[in-house]
Amino acid sequence: MESVNPNMEKAEENYKVPNLEKGIAVMEYLSLRSQGDTLQAIKDTLDISQTTAYRILNTLVRLDYLTYNEDTKRYKLSRKLLTLGFRALNEHNLLETVLPRLRDLRDLVSETACFGVLGNEKGIFIEQAQGHHTFRFMLSPGKPFELHCSAPGKAIMAYLPNTVRDRYLTYMDFERYNNRTIISKDEYLAELDTVRKTGIAMDNEEEMTGVICIGAPIFNYTGYPCGAIWISGPKDRLTKDVIRSSSGHIKRIAQLISSELGYSRLLTENR
Repeated sequence: MESVNPNMEKAEENYKVPNLEKGIAVMEYLSLRSQGDTLQAIKDTLDISQTTAYRILNTLVRLDYLTYNEDTKRYKLSRKLLTLGFRALNEHNLLETVLPRLRDLRDLVSETACFGVLGNEKGIFIEQAQGHHTFRFMLSPGKPFELHCSAPGKAIMAYLPNTVRDRYLTYMDFERYNNRTIISKDEYLAELDTVRKTGIAMDNEEEMTGVICIGAPIFNYTGYPCGAIWISGPKDRLTKDVIRSSSGHIKRIAQLISSELGYSRLLTENR
């Protein structure tokens, strides 16, 4: 049986920063609550004293990692962590490039235009340009999306290297949302073949009945699919003619973003 060195354990304890650990615990707790939570709920759940919890929360608010709503008395994560995450991925210039083009796309089609990337196991919604219609779709940054039934998921997965795509396939359980949802790996791979042929990915009411999404991949300078843009709208507005014209706009804007990120099809094909 392996022995434990008590001096080593003591040394590790000496290097701990308890309040830092509690601050991280607070952010991890709030990451699971899109509406945020109150001081009382946070301190009770995490078993932190009220004074310590108050100091941590207000420090995080002061540093812009949290926001505080005076009306609801709730603390919630800000977008600052999202910015840090992008920097960690070395994609910090990606959002700056995408955002103006998202607005351009929104203005062309009037529907909400969105941008997302791959996470550890699912996609992650990053940002949106809200549509011009009174009834429009809104998402919260950081919200995960499924890869098997979403337009951005299909758009990115279709162009991943085989080894990377196979790894993500092992994470997918192909949950059925309705009778339009793809629930088999073979059917899904056939769908990805279609995406590669057309350059456009569709969510044809596969997750939410009555909602259609149309997306296209974004490539970085190495030719890697670093994200996707898409639009979402009710099927009553997204008729066949509208889908056809919108698909052209989405594809063109995605190609423009990719070009601004340094992507060149000729260069990547010749490597």
